[in-house]
Amino acid sequence: MASAQVLSERGLDRIPEDYVRPPEERPEVAHDSFSHRQNIPVIDLSESRPRSQIVKEISQACEGWGFFQVLNHGVPYELLQRIMDVGAQFLSLPVHEKQLYSCRPGIAASEGYGHRMLVQENQVLDWRDYFDHHTLPLARRNINNWPGKPPIYRHTIEEYSEQMKLLAQRLLSLISESLGLKPSYIQNAIGEPYQNISLNYYPPCPEPELTLGLQSHSDLGAITLLLQDDVGGLQVCVDDTWVAVQPLHGALVVNLADQVQILSNGRYKSIEHRAVVNRNRSRISIATFYDPGREVTISPAPELLSANNPATYNSVLFGDHVSAWYNKGPKGKKVLDSLAV
Repeated sequence: MASAQVLSERGLDRIPEDYVRPPEERPEVAHDSFSHRQNIPVIDLSESRPRSQIVKEISQACEGWGFFQVLNHGVPYELLQRIMDVGAQFLSLPVHEKQLYSCRPGIAASEGYGHRMLVQENQVLDWRDYFDHHTLPLARRNINNWPGKPPIYRHTIEEYSEQMKLLAQRLLSLISESLGLKPSYIQNAIGEPYQNISLNYYPPCPEPELTLGLQSHSDLGAITLLLQDDVGGLQVCVDDTWVAVQPLHGALVVNLADQVQILSNGRYKSIEHRAVVNRNRSRISIATFYDPGREVTISPAPELLSANNPATYNSVLFGDHVSAWYNKGPKGKKVLDSLAV
């Protein structure tokens, strides 16, 4: 099946059946305007603000939403603009040039350019193309696997990787503290981080009411940082209602992933989210996933457990969690739910 970008550029009136979601999974409203959006919590990370106030706001956001946006996060705005620009330049290359960097066929989560998140027969495809970069640890990084056009592409990804690592570590410290744990607790539990950076492209779609740019799921690892353009399309599921997230200039979206839900013994939640698409406009987002290594075992923090608050999740080897997610498909949060005691 051709990629979503190729199909969109052909000017089709209807999308192929491979992209049509079952009726119960289709978005209720085509995402053609800024209506039906509201902001998730917004947290100012300015160094001048009292840390105790930031910790309090993060606790409220993690308990109530599992998603929030951060401003004054320390990542240079010039870099945010530049990585979006180089991503757009790569996406504008001819198909045959992009395909030089294609993901390895039949291998889930392989690095490169692709349009199939899962490797399963009879799966419904997402209306999305992407490029997944393996950026940390450095032993995984091979910049020759990344596009050479435009010339600053590889350097920009490396620079962005470092900034995202620093921000993820800062946020995990604040999240640990908000749980009453040592600031270093979650980072120590994760160990040497594994980081992937995914460039996502959602082209215009002739039937946005029938498909999704990204199916409903929760993220696998510890924390995800998302940079998005002004088009919008991210939706989060809160109290069984899909809430569309208003893009905020200069902000990064933060969402908790499954391993923080386990570590917090369910106090903090990894929230289902999805991306809807637009009839007239394309959308670009860049997601940075900050995860444990596959050999790391994650358990509820003992400091959070008591006779009145027993463990609600079994320990899990992160590699097993990843394999189950890719083999079975996300299906919302069923993979995480299977770990419940």
